Amino acid sequence: MANDRRDPPTSDPDRPGAMMPAGDVAGEEALEPPAPYVPAAESPAEATVKAVTAGILFGILFGAANAYLGLRAGLTISTSIPVAVMTVALFRALRAGGVKSSILEANLSQTVGSASSSVASGVIFTLPALFLWGFDTDLVQITLLAMSGGLLGILFMIPLRSFLIVREHHQLPYPEGTACAEVLKAAETGGSRARNVFLGLGIGALMKGLTGWVRAVPDALHVRIPFLKKGELGSDVSAALFGVGYILGPKIATIMVGGGLLSWLVIIPVIAYWGEGRADPLYPETVLTIAQMDPSLIWTRYVRYIGAGAVATGGLITLIRSIPTMIESFKIGAAQIRDRIAAGDAAEKVLRTEHDLSLRTVGIGAGIIFLVLTVVPQAFSSIEFTLGRGIAAALVVLFAFFFVTVSSRIVGLVGVTSNPTSGMTIA
Repeated sequence: MANDRRDPPTSDPDRPGAMMPAGDVAGEEALEPPAPYVPAAESPAEATVKAVTAGILFGILFGAANAYLGLRAGLTISTSIPVAVMTVALFRALRAGGVKSSILEANLSQTVGSASSSVASGVIFTLPALFLWGFDTDLVQITLLAMSGGLLGILFMIPLRSFLIVREHHQLPYPEGTACAEVLKAAETGGSRARNVFLGLGIGALMKGLTGWVRAVPDALHVRIPFLKKGELGSDVSAALFGVGYILGPKIATIMVGGGLLSWLVIIPVIAYWGEGRADPLYPETVLTIAQMDPSLIWTRYVRYIGAGAVATGGLITLIRSIPTMIESFKIGAAQIRDRIAAGDAAEKVLRTEHDLSLRTVGIGAGIIFLVLTVVPQAFSSIEFTLGRGIAAALVVLFAFFFVTVSSRIVGLVGVTSNPTSGMTIA
């Protein structure tokens, strides 16, 4: 969901939404989050039929495209920003026809539409294994598993929202959510901000035309390093990657580039030198020896598994560091349940920006999904016994909780596009 934020906070105390300087507080935890773009006391139209319908239509369109891209190329992209742009264009057309829309309606529409890319990633990186194993997979099973995974992801994110998005806003920039928010705010305010958005669209279209259609500029560059055995440097010339790099900032973008350099200039040459004298293929490769393999095949057969292990280690470290946050979130959620039960009808009105589903609702929802996966035979078609399906369902719920905790932090750092779904699945 796009971040509901104003411009980045400054140290000017007279500016609305500004934060105090870091030296004036006890630590980073004391920093105040920026004020929401739409004041919390206001409640303009949001969950309307128009917004939900538009989001569903965009979700079908971009979800199908993302699923095809992932099955063909092994990667997916975040559809949040394209859906936000399409939402802006649609709502502007409706506004020209006399139908008014609020920015929260546009935000809800792009949220519904962009959620399809996450579900598509979860499906295409896991369910094809059933076909490869020869299982008789049908549409009911695919739909049931996809819906269960998507709903579990939403439910488990609810108790972590206030901590990962609000409390740690100074550490997790959520680049793609921030970009969506800027697109929506530019459409709302107009002027120079809107011009910048459409200027970026024009430059991106020009680059795509030169690299993808006219082919005046190659869309990929690869250079062999002559003094380094099977060392190679490559780059994709893509407006989308330029934009994502700008949104991420130099620190995180440098880390990502560093990972690529480590793979292609260190790990692959080391494997090439080490395997030069081997006469037999090294598992998982069963046909070619390392000396016969090109750098891309070495990356596919060996380096990507090294990367999966690094992702798993980083994910476990992040999970361990997140345990205090999770415990605190559950304590606060339980306290809110007790307070609301005790207060009854006299409970205070919750601000719009803090109106989360209760922890009890989260637990009931997860329990219903667990029961459905247990009692419906199509969920785990290879498991005949209800007890076995129950164990499998419990593992699904458990791993979904861990995945949400780790994945939400990665999305906060580098965005959905760089979320290593396949690597975490392998782990």
